[in-house]
Amino acid sequence: MAPIRDRSVTGPLPEIHGHGLHLRPWDAASASDVETWLRGMSDPEFRRWNTPLRLVTDRTSAQESLRARAQSAAEGTSVSFRVADARSGTALGHVGVNEIKYHLKAARVGYWVLPEARGQGVATRALLLAARWALTELGLHRLELDHAVGHDASCRIAERCGFAYEGTLRGATFEKDRHDAFRDAHLHARLATDPEPDAEPDVSRRPGAEF
Repeated sequence: MAPIRDRSVTGPLPEIHGHGLHLRPWDAASASDVETWLRGMSDPEFRRWNTPLRLVTDRTSAQESLRARAQSAAEGTSVSFRVADARSGTALGHVGVNEIKYHLKAARVGYWVLPEARGQGVATRALLLAARWALTELGLHRLELDHAVGHDASCRIAERCGFAYEGTLRGATFEKDRHDAFRDAHLHARLATDPEPDAEPDVSRRPGAEF
């Protein structure tokens, strides 16, 4: 059996196709990618549930953030994908495989969707693609997903993608717009040995669905 590190993300990053989507690495040199990243990271709904260590507030900080993502990919610790419609190429959101630990065969996943693309199952489809890639191409065994308690849309996405609820993490994530206060998070996880979720998720628009 080949060493785990041999299946890492060293070398050219992949492009993933499926479920009507095209996933490719973000490009810090692309003005449109920088603008999309800024829109996603500064969106009020994203900020309601997520408080990054370094806030993205303008094009300069957005480009710096994407450069940091590219550096993490080069180091093999995370991979960040731009999610786009497979036919039109229109940007829809983001999905990432983060905190990759090859010695434990584990990582964490995260995602967001632009406001105009919500209600179309984008996060579900993107997460299914990214999870399958991480569990097969990277040879990982466990993927974790956590979200602030109360973010019911993320709970539904996790469950649809085969990430079982495992419990509540106390004070595990920052409060909205604060780095000095904390809130609880729900932990979900999927193992390589878990049953594969439905291969063809419902991509029709569902009234009231957030993602």
